[in-house]
Amino acid sequence: MEQRRCLTWRTRRIWIVYILVLVLVWKTALGQFRYSISEENTEGTAVGNIAKDLGLDKATLKERGYRIVSGSAEPPFRVNTDNGILYVNRKIDREEVCDRNKMCVIDLKTVLENPLEVHYVAVEILDVNDHAPIFPEKENTLEISESALPGARFQLQAARDADSGSLSVQQYKLSHNEHFRLEVKDRGEDRKTPSLVLQKSLDRESVKTHVLLLTAFDGGKPPRSGNMTIIVNVSDVNDNPPVFSKEAYSAHLKENSPFGTTVIQVNATDLDEGLNGEVVYSFGNDVEARVRERFDLNPVTGEIIVAGQIDFEESGRYEIDIQASDKGAATMTTDKIVIINIIDVNDNAPEIEVTSFSHALPENSKPGTTVALISVKDSDSDLNGKVVCYVSKDAPFLLAPSLQSNMYSLVTKQVLDREQQSQYNVLIVAKDAGKPSLSSEKSINIVISDVNDNSPEFLQNPYTFYITENNSPGASIFSVAARDNDEGSNALISYLILRERGGENTLTSFLNINSENGEIVALKSFDFEMLKTFQFQVVASDFGTPLLSNNVTVNVFILDQNDNAPVILYPLSSNGSAQGVEEIPRNVNAGHLVTKVRAYDADIGYNGWLLFSLQEVTDHSLFALDRYTGQIRTLRSFTETDEAEHKLLILVKDNGNVSLSATATVIVKLVEPKEAFAASDVKSAAKDDEDSNVIFYLMISLGAVSVLFLVSIIVLIAMQCSKSTDYTSKYLPEANYDGTLCHSIQYRSGEKRYMLVGPRMSIGSTIVPGSHGNTLVLPDRRRTPEEPKAPNSDWRYSASLRAGGVMQSSVHMEESSVMQGAQGVLVQNWPTASSAADGEGGEVSPPMGAGVDSNSWHFRYGPGGPGAPPQHLKPGEVPPEAFIIPGSPAIISIRQNQGGEDDKSDFITFGKKEEAKKKKKKKKEKKDKKDKGKDDGDE
Repeated sequence: MEQRRCLTWRTRRIWIVYILVLVLVWKTALGQFRYSISEENTEGTAVGNIAKDLGLDKATLKERGYRIVSGSAEPPFRVNTDNGILYVNRKIDREEVCDRNKMCVIDLKTVLENPLEVHYVAVEILDVNDHAPIFPEKENTLEISESALPGARFQLQAARDADSGSLSVQQYKLSHNEHFRLEVKDRGEDRKTPSLVLQKSLDRESVKTHVLLLTAFDGGKPPRSGNMTIIVNVSDVNDNPPVFSKEAYSAHLKENSPFGTTVIQVNATDLDEGLNGEVVYSFGNDVEARVRERFDLNPVTGEIIVAGQIDFEESGRYEIDIQASDKGAATMTTDKIVIINIIDVNDNAPEIEVTSFSHALPENSKPGTTVALISVKDSDSDLNGKVVCYVSKDAPFLLAPSLQSNMYSLVTKQVLDREQQSQYNVLIVAKDAGKPSLSSEKSINIVISDVNDNSPEFLQNPYTFYITENNSPGASIFSVAARDNDEGSNALISYLILRERGGENTLTSFLNINSENGEIVALKSFDFEMLKTFQFQVVASDFGTPLLSNNVTVNVFILDQNDNAPVILYPLSSNGSAQGVEEIPRNVNAGHLVTKVRAYDADIGYNGWLLFSLQEVTDHSLFALDRYTGQIRTLRSFTETDEAEHKLLILVKDNGNVSLSATATVIVKLVEPKEAFAASDVKSAAKDDEDSNVIFYLMISLGAVSVLFLVSIIVLIAMQCSKSTDYTSKYLPEANYDGTLCHSIQYRSGEKRYMLVGPRMSIGSTIVPGSHGNTLVLPDRRRTPEEPKAPNSDWRYSASLRAGGVMQSSVHMEESSVMQGAQGVLVQNWPTASSAADGEGGEVSPPMGAGVDSNSWHFRYGPGGPGAPPQHLKPGEVPPEAFIIPGSPAIISIRQNQGGEDDKSDFITFGKKEEAKKKKKKKKEKKDKKDKGKDDGDE
């Protein structure tokens, strides 16, 4: 037996645990917690521990901002986020909140944010016995005929208790008497109607008035009570009560019916005569005040009419007690209940309640992120209370229905971009299914917060700047600018110069940039003659998380200034001064070339174009100086009266805006022909010895230069192979410059290479591929394996470059081009040469004695060529202004006549090689004269 009892007890325990688990799971599935608390509790009374029931710790509850969502009124409860306990916020009167309803529940909607969650909390308000029963009247007077038979019933006014349930009126007690007893009728909903029942016939002559005490008790412990005095006056006989025509009366009435509308008419008759048979109608004693406010009863006709606002949402059904009474001395009455059913009308628009996200929505939120919770309710019934909710405008949001009816979640349906739209005004529309349909709108403002998803963008890419040389160190030279489409710290930009490691770009160490505005400052002064262009990179970074950056290439071109004065290369004396002595025979003819002043200017363009002029001369009729070539020639033959020594002061100046100049002194001595020949032989012998030594040293120099040249070529090939070959223009370093007047700068574009022969030039002077003016075009042998075409026989020239030695090179023209200057740089045109096929073939060569390596060029037209020279020039010449070699005072003069003694048009001859030829020619003439003299002596 004991073992069986143990098994039974264990089985019960298992079932109890199982039931408790099911209840807990059911509550969790519903997402709703239920607490109970008695009314009239003071503020601060604990209701329940929400954090514990939610399974959250206190820190999480506070971090996620747990709160109660309420309307404009102060909520009856509050949550302490420090401990998660629900407290009473104000004193609660159950009768005020729920009237006399049996169940009084306050529903709370609570919210957890990040992520957004909604939990429903139901708090049941338990009733306490804080009200006593109260009768509508303290004293009630009844008129009862003495002829009333035992069993006659007389309904009394019921007592009312504000409490509900078992705490409302539960029983009545009548004071002791022999004529009446108390009968109570239970009508439900805490309604118990007392009635007096006659037990013994009344005798007016014995007792005219009976005083009774009726007491009502509620169900409290201890119970509370209320009293009413009943005075019964015994009247004369009226033995027929009124009788209604129907057993039951009912009617249907639409809500919002206008005042005065007849609802129903009751009818009763009395078989008595006279006043005892006249019937009047009245509301029963148990009709509530709210019913009397909404309906009126015509006492004569029995019509019930509308006297107040009829609202279905307040009450959908009314039960009204109607009494029919006669006018007899001892009034007899009959009670009847009239039921009025209220028909619902669609008179309530849906109500929208929004619980929105309390923070701005990040623009990188994933689709499906909950933004707000929408709850909708409609007080109407049936179809009038069915609500459809949707988003009216075309916005990147949609409403997702939840498990609970009339609950929606406003979620994102796509990825947002704050840079396109920073906020949205979403309109929520709720519409019921009534006829006519009613709708409501609610606007939700959603702010999109920024995320660092945009890198800084430079206004230009790449940047190209032109700087005039000799800039002031520390001064701003240019600036770069970038913008960021983000906002706040994500849009703040900081600039820095990307400094390469290993010293690959040492120029960046001389540049500083303002990190706030991108202004770049040069810490040194640039020299065009040392540096013509450089490149660096600027990085723009924002202050977002994560940090985003972008870089831009800055190309800087240095522009030339006229900051170099001409340098006299010839004549030069042993002490370095620009002074020389020239000896010429007296018997030379007019036009004899005395010497040529040679000068060099490191600048380019007009800054390097040199002009020669005679400042001082002893006799202006003897010598003439060529303005462009620096050649000094005799104007006439010498006479016996002419002085033996003449001093010429030559001024050499460039053509810059602020012209710079230098002077040279040439002393011309006139000697007899034989002395001149002897001196010439001595000089020639000394010159031959000097030339032999110079050639020896030159060979050593050329060997070293060749090795360097081969290394440079290998490096250039490696660089070109590592870079893309499809570039527009390429600047190659001045590998051939050795301090002489002429050097070459090569540019590359597409299938062609461009080589400019002349003094130093500015990288700012950009070569435009495909133009035709002053660029020598060479085929690109690196990319085209084919052999270059043989140049036209009418278009060839050879150049001899000499600076302390002899360097020869030949350059064949294939076509002509134009040197296009950079922005702000003067464009200089060279002559455009036609091909031999046009019948305009010509040859280019420098004139004799045209300075070091010859600064002057001759261009000879072919037969019948166009472009006849102007009338004011000598035959075969054109103005030198039309043909300028950039960076040098080189002038191209055009001769149409071929042949002649001084015709050197087949070659470009530079330097002292030309003078050596002249001296050899003189030696030959002198030798011929000596041989002739010997022959004469022999004869």
